[in-house]
Amino acid sequence: MNEDTRLTQGRVTAAMIADRANVSRVAVSRAFNPHTSLKAEKRELILRIAQELNYTPDRAARALVSGRSHLVGVIVPDVCSHWESQEIDALTTALQNEGFATLLFKTRTDFSMDEKLLAYMRGFNPDSVVAFVENVKPATLARFLDRAVPIYVHYPSSDEDDQPETGPLHDRMNVLQRAGVEQAVALLQGYGARRIAYVSGVNKSRANTAREQMLRLVMAERGLPPPIIAPSDFSYDRAYGATLDLFRLEGGADAIFAANDVGAFGVLDALRHELGLRVPEDVKVVGFDDIAQSHWKSYNLTTVKFDLKDRVSALVRLILRRLNNPDAPALQETLQTRLVVRGTVG
Repeated sequence: MNEDTRLTQGRVTAAMIADRANVSRVAVSRAFNPHTSLKAEKRELILRIAQELNYTPDRAARALVSGRSHLVGVIVPDVCSHWESQEIDALTTALQNEGFATLLFKTRTDFSMDEKLLAYMRGFNPDSVVAFVENVKPATLARFLDRAVPIYVHYPSSDEDDQPETGPLHDRMNVLQRAGVEQAVALLQGYGARRIAYVSGVNKSRANTAREQMLRLVMAERGLPPPIIAPSDFSYDRAYGATLDLFRLEGGADAIFAANDVGAFGVLDALRHELGLRVPEDVKVVGFDDIAQSHWKSYNLTTVKFDLKDRVSALVRLILRRLNNPDAPALQETLQTRLVVRGTVG
C-alpha cells in the first residue's frame, strides 16, 4: 500500500499535511487563515497538498484551541419577508467572507423565543448573536450565552436616546430615521399635501413605533396635523385593505406613508386598481426600506432608504470589534437614513 492510498483511507490530519509539505503544524494552520502572515509560496504549497489529499481543517478542534467557534447566531421574526430575506442573505455572505458560518433561529409569531431553542443555540457556543427582534431581551439572552455579547438594532428618536441601555452587556446598531422622514415630509408638503396617513406595521414592533413617532414629530414641527393612522402589519394584503378602509370610511388622504415597502406596494395597488386613483397626481405614496423591488417600474416607489450594505458592514464591524476586545463596554454603530425619490411623489 503506497502512502497516498494510506492517507486517503482515513481522515487526513494537519500533521500529515505538515509532514508532506515539510513545514510546521503551525504553518498549516496559518495557511487556512487569510489574516495571518505566511510566505505566499509556502501557503500555496500547503493549500495545494491539502486539496490533493482532500483535507479540511477540523473546526471543532480549532475552536477548542482558539476559544472561537466562528459561528454567528441570527435571530429573526421572519425568513421569507422581502427585507429580512435580503438582509439575511447579505449578512450571511459578508460573514462567510470573514470566515464565519451563520446559525439562523426564528422566533414565535409574537416575536418571543422558545427557551429550549435558546439552550440549543448555546450548545453551539456562538461567537456573536445578532437579534433582529426586541422581544428576545438582553436579560433573556444573557442566561443562555457564555462569552457572546448580543447585538440589537435600535431606532433612537433623538441624540439623547442614542445611549446604551442598562442591564446585561449588549452592543447596538443605531438607525437614525429623522433625516429620511424629514426629507419625505418636506417633499410631500412642497407638493401641497396636508392630510397624510400612516399605514402602520405590526404594533408590537419597535421599528414601527419609532417610525410613527418620528413621523408625528416631524409633521408637528412643520405645522402639519397629526397623521391619520391606518392599522396594518407590514404585509401587502393588510396594507391593501387598510387603504380601502382609509378612503371608503375615513375620508381618504393627500399622501400615504407606509411602514415598509411591501405595505406601500399594497397601498399603490389598492389606489390604482380598486379605487381608480392616480399616483402621484391624486395621492402620493412613500415607503420605508428601499428593498430591491422598490425600483421596479410597476411600483417606482419613493422611499426612505435603509442602506443594506451599510447596515451589514456595521453589524460585521460590531462582531469583529467585540471579538478583538471582549471586555469593552457597550459598542455602537450609527447609521442614517435618506429619501430616494422616484415616481410615486411628484
